[in-house]
Amino acid sequence: MKAKSYYQCTECGYRNPKWLGKCPECDSWNTLEEITPSPASSPRAPQAPRGGYSGQGEDAPVLLSEVEIAHYMRTETGIAELDRVLGGGLVSGSVVLLSGEPGIGKSTLLLQLCATMGEGKKILYLSGEESTGQLKMRAKRLGIEGGSTYLLTETNVERILSHADRLAPDLIIIDSVQTVWTESSHSAAGSVTQIRESTMLLLSMAKNRGISVILVGHVNKEGGIAGPKVLEHMVDAVLTFEGEREHAYRMIRATKNRFGSVSEIGMFEMTGRGLIEVPNPSEALLSGRPKGISGNCTVCIMEGTRSILAEIQALVCPCAGQAPRRTAG
Repeated sequence: MKAKSYYQCTECGYRNPKWLGKCPECDSWNTLEEITPSPASSPRAPQAPRGGYSGQGEDAPVLLSEVEIAHYMRTETGIAELDRVLGGGLVSGSVVLLSGEPGIGKSTLLLQLCATMGEGKKILYLSGEESTGQLKMRAKRLGIEGGSTYLLTETNVERILSHADRLAPDLIIIDSVQTVWTESSHSAAGSVTQIRESTMLLLSMAKNRGISVILVGHVNKEGGIAGPKVLEHMVDAVLTFEGEREHAYRMIRATKNRFGSVSEIGMFEMTGRGLIEVPNPSEALLSGRPKGISGNCTVCIMEGTRSILAEIQALVCPCAGQAPRRTAG
């Protein structure tokens, strides 16, 4: 019997038997795409073995008070601002989703991460959007040798898992999650089903083998992470890379972190040699501030454990109406 197709929202994953112009769940327009379920007889992709690193499939329950945290559970990335946002470093077996607008510097940050962690850790960098030659050109511009960083231009999850079995890396970087696909789904790459199924396979591998995984996610026109919302619930941490292309400063913050605070921020400056950490954001925010000018003052705000000095400005102009308008932003 032929499976009946349905329509699924590419933004939130809402399903409906008929096409709708507007999604009732997230109010997005023209986001419902037709999905044809795979035939029941089609072979499923091999699942990662249960048990192992994550402790699944053990013979008996273990008392929480008797569980010991291994010293290798958290590894510093070598980038202090990133470690601050992550809560002290990458947790072994964790899956981190890094999102941001195109051109904001996600790939640059990850290549610099390969440079700092590649000396002592084995890294597998998978790119579905650039060739190895293009990645090498960027690395050369940034002055990155790579260390134990392996490049692979592959988008099939089953083949990615096969390479991970042979290489046994400590960290896998997927750039980006919208380009990968699995043989267990007949949907197009980037669809809700493909993103969910591919992430499930990568998540299972990370938990069972203790391999940290960083997924790069695109953002939609509203600024949110593209793809189903369920993806954010599946991963352990969601990091957002923010900033204006016209300005040099970039900020990274966590909107979800199972292993640390979500209040911390990390600040970087984009230069011709890549991203440079800004250990003192107050100095950067107050640089060039005019002195002796009325209408502005310096205030102290708290972001996590970090106190930051920022400037507040009051801009006024003559009003022709009876009631002046006051706007705060």
